[in-house]
Amino acid sequence: MTLSSSMLAEAAHSWADTLNQVFLLTSLRKAARPADSTHPFGYGKERFFWTLLAAVGIFVAGAGFSIFQGVHSLFSKSKEPDAAEFYLTYAVLGVSLLLEGSSLLRALKQVNAEAEQRGRTFLTHLRRSNDPTVKAVAGEDSAAVVGIVLATIGIAVHQATGSAVYDGAASIVIGVVLAWVAYALGRDTKGLLIGEAADPELRLDIQHTVAQRPEVEAVLELLTMQLSPDDVLAAMKIDFVDDLESSRIEKVSTEIETELRAAYPTVRHVYLDATASSREQRELARVVQQLADADERAG
Repeated sequence: MTLSSSMLAEAAHSWADTLNQVFLLTSLRKAARPADSTHPFGYGKERFFWTLLAAVGIFVAGAGFSIFQGVHSLFSKSKEPDAAEFYLTYAVLGVSLLLEGSSLLRALKQVNAEAEQRGRTFLTHLRRSNDPTVKAVAGEDSAAVVGIVLATIGIAVHQATGSAVYDGAASIVIGVVLAWVAYALGRDTKGLLIGEAADPELRLDIQHTVAQRPEVEAVLELLTMQLSPDDVLAAMKIDFVDDLESSRIEKVSTEIETELRAAYPTVRHVYLDATASSREQRELARVVQQLADADERAG
């Protein structure tokens, strides 16, 4: 109706966003299923899988179509829009900006609240968050607002100059923005899907909590995996002090598990392996502990 390639690109982007919201809602429902015999650690990684599909959707239905439409517009001639069609375009873009802007503000408010809760800056939390749904919504809404602004600029320059090149160029730039968002979201989600470790800050906290116990000589190895945004698996090899009775080791192991789960609610799976260490292993563990202590002192 508006004869605008950037408007068509934004329409495709909106369809892709709508489909992605369905993906994300599906991921929340499927990830909430309890653990069973075939998935003993639960279905938390469903959120990573469906978010990866959302990233693919942004790239194909959003970025790919926008760039194609922009290139096609540059090399084809079409009827020039009249004043009424330009006004219709601005009206649609204005309503879209209000809707997308309100959605973006809600997403940014949620991210900011989570950042304050964890004592991080906004950008640091957005970069380090293990919740892909939050990143997906914030990224999509940000791209949507930027896309609307770019489309408005392209169409306004088109109306002022009479050249549709600016409209097509705006469509291409919108596609590039969407491609970058899709790449960033897919990169982060891929790492979580294939078994990314827990946040470095959490790993140091676990290391410090266990190593400071008087029964522990050293934490020789700590392995973690992010099973879902709120579920972490922690497995470690521990060198207990010499001459510690086996019954005491069992009791201390239980106390460590209880303490970790109480101090860090996301650490839901804890596995301990009592292992004797060499001098080199103890020295390495001591260095790691010093780093953990320094991190704690630095806040």
